[in-house]
Amino acid sequence: MARIEHPHRTRVLAGTAALLTAAALAACGSTDPATPAAAPTTAAVAPSDAAPTEAAPPVNAKLRGFTTVKELTATADLVVRGEVEAAGFRVDEVLRAANGAAAKAGDRITLTGLNGRVVDMAHMSKLEPGQKVVLYLAKDATAAATFSTLTGDFGVFDVTGSDDAAVATTRSQAMAVTGLLAEDPAAAGKGFRTTLGQLRAVAAQA
Repeated sequence: MARIEHPHRTRVLAGTAALLTAAALAACGSTDPATPAAAPTTAAVAPSDAAPTEAAPPVNAKLRGFTTVKELTATADLVVRGEVEAAGFRVDEVLRAANGAAAKAGDRITLTGLNGRVVDMAHMSKLEPGQKVVLYLAKDATAAATFSTLTGDFGVFDVTGSDDAAVATTRSQAMAVTGLLAEDPAAAGKGFRTTLGQLRAVAAQA
């Protein structure tokens, strides 16, 4: 015998099916590959959003301590022997010129201090007219024929003459190299003494 469905029961079943279908569609929609869940980002913070940092000051490799004549010579733009004058320095001999620095015997060059104004600083000795010296110099970046001694007294040697046997002595005991080619820690703070010939030899090899 054929089964007769009650009309009210049929409507209830149809409504239930519709609800189940809608729920299933909603569940599928939540995992639709066209709309994936947003992945966590690892983008770097823009510079403007980063915490401000103070830029490191530029390093000037010429303003430092030196341990050997070889190191002084390699760093200097100009190594000259001559005499301090009231208006500057008279060059009697050029031991070495590098990095675009130029001078010749008879030239007058201007000496400035590390502050770019005066040669005599609180932490270095005075270069007095009449003094005969060998100077290890750094050239001025803006003024022609203008130089400063490497880190104050490190770049100053007093000399007793012009021949190879002439004695060359560091101006300062504290601000002085400790050796010709190799450092001697035991000599630190005692000054350094050599000959003009030795300074010439090191300059020739640089």
